Amino acid sequence: MNKFIIGFIFGAFLFIAAWFVLTKKESKEELRESSALIQQQIEQVGKLIVTEGYFSQVFTFKNSQNLFLNMLRSDKKALVVANAKVTVEYDLRQLETELDIENKTVILKRIPEPVVNIYPDIEYYDVTQDYFNKFGAADYNKIKNTVNARIREKVNQSNLMDNSRERLMAELANILVLTKSLGWTLKYEEVIIESEEQMKYLER
Repeated sequence: MNKFIIGFIFGAFLFIAAWFVLTKKESKEELRESSALIQQQIEQVGKLIVTEGYFSQVFTFKNSQNLFLNMLRSDKKALVVANAKVTVEYDLRQLETELDIENKTVILKRIPEPVVNIYPDIEYYDVTQDYFNKFGAADYNKIKNTVNARIREKVNQSNLMDNSRERLMAELANILVLTKSLGWTLKYEEVIIESEEQMKYLER
């Protein structure tokens, strides 16, 4: 009888030990699988998010030069019409993340800055120029720089940047959804992100 009890206890001990080892192994494998899935998701969003806008600008370019000891003045001018396509991009390949596997936490360390690109299409109308004061490369470069500066001002006054920020947050929300579905936590600058609404107010 004593041998039976000892054998039963020994068998139960082996069963519990084997169950503990197998459970721990399964838990580690599940943790590795979930961390690999999260890493894959982060890599998949590593692409450009592009918001496009179109802007127009019209202005008159004038230039005057005094010639022959200021006895004569030579003028040139043109009506400049610029139609520009503007893109706002976030290169999510520059998104910096860290996986804390032990605590099942994804940490957003850095969100990339937006990049504004301006592609102007410039047309010239009512061009007048004197023989001694003709349009040259320097004038066209100055006009292009002026167009870019004025278009950039319009971009800053528009909602284009806000729209691009919303699209960025929509992409990052995919990471939030995935982490929550796997029982992980998403953090940014020590703040735990609980909802997509909260992500809209993240500072870069």
